[in-house]
Amino acid sequence: MDERAAPEVGYWRGVGRRVLSDPMTMACIVVLALMFIALIAAPLIAPYSPYQGSMAQRLKPIGTVNHLLGNDELGRDMLTRLLYGGRLSWFLGITPVVIALFIGGMLGIIAGFAGGRLNMLIMRTTDVFYAFPSVLLAVAISGALGPGLTNAMLSLCLVFIPQIIRVAESTATSVRNLDYIESARASGAGAFTIVRVHLLPNVMAPILVYATSLISVSMILASGLSFLGLGTRPPEAEWGLMLNTLRTAIYTQPLLTMLPGLCIFVTSACFNMLSDGLRSAMDVKA
Repeated sequence: MDERAAPEVGYWRGVGRRVLSDPMTMACIVVLALMFIALIAAPLIAPYSPYQGSMAQRLKPIGTVNHLLGNDELGRDMLTRLLYGGRLSWFLGITPVVIALFIGGMLGIIAGFAGGRLNMLIMRTTDVFYAFPSVLLAVAISGALGPGLTNAMLSLCLVFIPQIIRVAESTATSVRNLDYIESARASGAGAFTIVRVHLLPNVMAPILVYATSLISVSMILASGLSFLGLGTRPPEAEWGLMLNTLRTAIYTQPLLTMLPGLCIFVTSACFNMLSDGLRSAMDVKA
């Protein structure tokens, strides 16, 4: 049987060594880990309530006494709002990708392995979604469903599922006719066993790497929907919504208005570079 039928432990050890030896990837992992810990511990380390403000403290600059990152347009502490807003932004960035990975990965693998009319049905349906740019499709679906966290997440799932289907189908199609798959068929193994034991271990790596790259896109799209009023609604704290509510202060407190955008940029850039690092580490040819 072909050695690719079941990835060896040594392969994953090699992936781990390459990741650990890549300083850029490790720096991104450290930054994301620190951010994740800070967001999870927000109730413990946030100095104030994310909803309670004071008009006497509105738009205080960065470095104000007792307010390290200043106050927003309603006098709420910016550090607190950024911590709680990051929890919602990360949730909107990761959850739709995980859902799309499960649904899109399953449909793509089925289409790639089965081929024929089932492949044509799934892939032609997927092509319909590719007729629209991701941003336009997300805005259109959210606009049709109405603003709200659930509707924003649903629109993002519908944007990412076709993309993951295409990657999964392409990967499964390239693997299904290899020698070890034919050997499994000849030995009498059923379709479910072949997919579970022989196909999945060899197609999941590229699908997971691609899904990791979608997290940054999902976070940016979710923030964009909130900025347009189609995602999270006040008084919830979310980085995109904070950009929207602070836009009127761009001429009086420009540094203050940059903070949510900076958080979005750093997080998205780290997830992008992490995806590139994982892609390089999992490259068997390399």
